[in-house]
Amino acid sequence: MKWSDLPGRHSLFWKLACLLVAFCLLMIWLSWSWGRYMEVRNQFLSDEARGTLTRYAAEAEQAWLTDGSAGVDQWVYAMQYREASWVGVIGGDLQSLSEHPLTDREIERLTFLRGLDWPIHKKGRPWLRVPFPENPSIGSLVIELPERFLPGRYRVFWRVITNGVIPGLFTLLLCVGLYRLLVVPLNQLREQANVWRADQLNVRLPARTTDRADELGELGRAFDQMSERLQSTVALQQQLLRDLSHELRTPLSRLQVAGDSEQDLIRLRERVAREVDCMQGLVEDTLQLAWLDTDRAPLPAEAIQVQALWEMLTENACYETGWPASQLQCAVDASCWVQGNLNTLAQALENILRNAIRHSPPGGIVRLDGRREDGFWLLWLEDEGGGVAEQDLNRIFDPFIRLDGSRPGNGGFGLGLSIARNAVERQGGRVWAHNGVKGLRLNLRLLAVEPHTADVARELVPAGARSGPLQTA
Repeated sequence: MKWSDLPGRHSLFWKLACLLVAFCLLMIWLSWSWGRYMEVRNQFLSDEARGTLTRYAAEAEQAWLTDGSAGVDQWVYAMQYREASWVGVIGGDLQSLSEHPLTDREIERLTFLRGLDWPIHKKGRPWLRVPFPENPSIGSLVIELPERFLPGRYRVFWRVITNGVIPGLFTLLLCVGLYRLLVVPLNQLREQANVWRADQLNVRLPARTTDRADELGELGRAFDQMSERLQSTVALQQQLLRDLSHELRTPLSRLQVAGDSEQDLIRLRERVAREVDCMQGLVEDTLQLAWLDTDRAPLPAEAIQVQALWEMLTENACYETGWPASQLQCAVDASCWVQGNLNTLAQALENILRNAIRHSPPGGIVRLDGRREDGFWLLWLEDEGGGVAEQDLNRIFDPFIRLDGSRPGNGGFGLGLSIARNAVERQGGRVWAHNGVKGLRLNLRLLAVEPHTADVARELVPAGARSGPLQTA
């Protein structure tokens, strides 16, 4: 396995791994520490029991030192009544210090005496030996451990707590963590999908989901981007349908009027042909804009020389508009090569050029210029039409926008710049507008290609595949 195959540092894998490792370590620590604590509680005398038994040994020592065997007998009698257990006081030679000698059974039990610090087993009540506190060599207290001092009285209860309740609680916390980490964002994605199904495309996921750095955050951001894309596509299609139906009413009305009028056949045919061409151009431009907006398949890219592309476009523009070539100037030299799709870029630049010619005065100059900026070429086309209002610089790229109030078909349908912007953005470029010195300046930012790379690519194309003024690779 290579390092490159490992998940990224913000991957959900590491969060799950850390959560599970922490849970396992916590359970191991709990099992060790709590088990050890319960072992002490269940097998060893409590501090209270040790203190009480040590105090009894001190009383027995005081009785021996004060009244001898008689005092010991009196104290042992009182203790047996107090604790309901066998109690004895023995000397260093394991003989009774009272007036009553030990029986054979009691002597046998003396060989199994336990200290206060010894573990206490579950079988029976053990006999304990507690030396005198002041003079351990003189004697010791021997006592059958009272019932109330036996450890492990709640052994079953604590086993249930230790082995059942506490692990269950920690497992529940683990499930809560996994739920918040995985299920909550998945539920939000499911709700988002249900909202889309209800045609509410403007709803977005909460920031706590999209701000995550793991795979679920990436999925959430992809959902939001898809929602924005769907919303813009649906809005554009609805707008195109509304505008197209509105724009088609005018030529259809004119056709109806022309059909009802008493015009001669030749003029009627000319009128019908003109209106049909108008509607055909409108429908084709609308379908082209809709296709550019909906079709997101990558376009085949090639190296394009802007100067050669401009020469072809200006030749066609001069033929159609009657403008002299001297009024369509190009200041971009032959080193300007960009990467893009030839047909799409040509259509975008042609629409921008036609828009500049349409709004320039007779004798005006339309000029293409540009400069290199790192890995991009910044191109701009400036006319002398006086420009547009600042608040309309963004509106000119909207479909069916005609700021000059021209009649549909004569001054265009307001689709050319919309098609140009979508065409350039499809190949990774950008289009924007601002007012220049004498008119409107439309800017294009396109990916640059080194001239020597373009020349090599052009040499690889067969000679028969290159035709016309365009130099492409």
